[in-house]
Amino acid sequence: MVRGAARQRLPRSGPASRAPGPAEEPRRKRKPRTEFALKEIMSSGGAEDDIPQAERKTVTDFCYLLDKSKQLFNGLRDLPQYGQKQWQSYFGRTFDVYTKLWKFQQQHRQVLDNRYGLKRWQIGEIASKIGQLYYHYYLRTSETSYLNEAFSFYSAIRQRSYYSQVNKEDRPELVVKKLRYYARFIVVCLLLNKMDVVKDLVKELSDEIEDYTHRFNTEDQVEWNLVLQEVAAFIEADPVMVLNDDNTIVITSNRLSETGAPLLEQGMIVGQLALADALIIGNCNNQVKFSELTIDMFRMLQALEREPMNLASQMNKPGMQESTEKPARRENPHKYLLYKPTFSQLYTFLAASFKELPANSVLLIYLSATGVFPSGRSDSEGPYDFGGVLTNSNRDVINGDAIHKRNQSYKEMHCLHPGDLYPFTRKPLFIIVDSSNSVAYKNFTNLFGQPLVCLLSPTAYPKALQDQSQRGSLFTLFLNNPLMAFLFVSGLSSMRRGLWEKCQDYLRKINRDIAQLLTHSRSIDQSFLQFFGDEFLRLLLTRFIFCSATMRMHKIFRQETRNYPESYPQLPRDETVENPHLQKHILELASILDVRNVFLENTLDDY
Repeated sequence: MVRGAARQRLPRSGPASRAPGPAEEPRRKRKPRTEFALKEIMSSGGAEDDIPQAERKTVTDFCYLLDKSKQLFNGLRDLPQYGQKQWQSYFGRTFDVYTKLWKFQQQHRQVLDNRYGLKRWQIGEIASKIGQLYYHYYLRTSETSYLNEAFSFYSAIRQRSYYSQVNKEDRPELVVKKLRYYARFIVVCLLLNKMDVVKDLVKELSDEIEDYTHRFNTEDQVEWNLVLQEVAAFIEADPVMVLNDDNTIVITSNRLSETGAPLLEQGMIVGQLALADALIIGNCNNQVKFSELTIDMFRMLQALEREPMNLASQMNKPGMQESTEKPARRENPHKYLLYKPTFSQLYTFLAASFKELPANSVLLIYLSATGVFPSGRSDSEGPYDFGGVLTNSNRDVINGDAIHKRNQSYKEMHCLHPGDLYPFTRKPLFIIVDSSNSVAYKNFTNLFGQPLVCLLSPTAYPKALQDQSQRGSLFTLFLNNPLMAFLFVSGLSSMRRGLWEKCQDYLRKINRDIAQLLTHSRSIDQSFLQFFGDEFLRLLLTRFIFCSATMRMHKIFRQETRNYPESYPQLPRDETVENPHLQKHILELASILDVRNVFLENTLDDY
């Protein structure tokens, strides 16, 4: 499956006129439902005359809004997942109907209780759908404020126990609705780094699954247990724990903060390009995942988002209150999340993103995928002769038999080769490849003179380093959380909060110095400087150089050159990744952590 989102401002008819927050819902002790449902009341002899006309109209209007909302919600899955405009008006209409439905059930709760037999789980279903709408609007826009809204509605469902009576009914499909609600809530909490809530939800979900499988002879028990295993592995993917003094775990966020990216010095000559679109592609075998989001995709997604402002205050107010004072809008680059896409799916999304890329903007492609190596010797050395990364095969089937590669002389048809990206180098392109065959993308040619940079992971890691590939790539971890990656390669698995914050401060100093090294270099390719004006790309570039410099100084990484990251175009090593000033900084960071012994110091002989 492929998840898509599109970057657009909020439609007037969309969330701007959203359903009121769940905190606004009146708390009223629900009366017992009537003996007969509305349909039965209407059809019973003479009973229709006993129902006031206004109440009949209330129930009829509610049923209309309920049916209309379901129809529009079900239509969302038919919308194109790529493109930035086709979906917007449809989302607006869907939000409008759910706004009316939510307010209507609030205003007429007593009549709906008595005449319709409205149950709490049905109110929960409406709130859950609104939460899903906000979550999908986040996927379309990449704006984290909509995640906060989704959290508000999901949290209200849990706090008010809307689904508490579901288990008393002998209807397994209702229990499945409850389980799916939990799974969706967990995804939103993961994206908001609310790990404490995630752990509580996982425990509750586990109890619900156990009760569900005990009461019903279901065929989906294995699938639900797999969901539990996946989210447990996802939570435990980070290789290093940051601890408070009482040994509780500190939840760290890796989104871009106001002090995250190094500031540009006055007089720095850099490009004015802005990162507008990003394709985040995950196709690694056996990597931790949850809900079509691998751990590498999750980490890169957060590296391309800003930290939500006033997140704590928003979380304390379920259903963000309407305010005449609108917060300043901070745009995140629009992202497509593609989990195990086929080549055709990837190319379709890539073409759509390329087509709609604004002027003076950058398209970023992040590839976390299994490497595909050339099958044999080739007489030429073109952009299709070095292999690339794997896309999902979904092998075509003819007469029940899958089509396999007929001859080794043919190229792997499910491989994304460097040459496949050539057409998109007509616009500024920033590529990150995390793969065992990332070096295939060194074989680029800048045909159109546009800014083009490829950051390439090591193709192998030292055997002495504990294999963490299932829990995510070390290279991507450096781009997402460089201090955690540094601690891991230094052999540390936990750290006190005070020391963590001290190291973060020092790392910010290192990033500032790396920025100066880049902008003061006389031999660096201009593509790097063209991208350096954008905060997200600047942070990725400085983290890449820190990663490369760390690995080049680390004793066990220096055994093989394939343990090092590379780039296209090549960086001037003496001015960047092997700069003595930077090496001194890395040794100082290692000294703060008391791990200086794992790094070589003879590189500083001439310092």
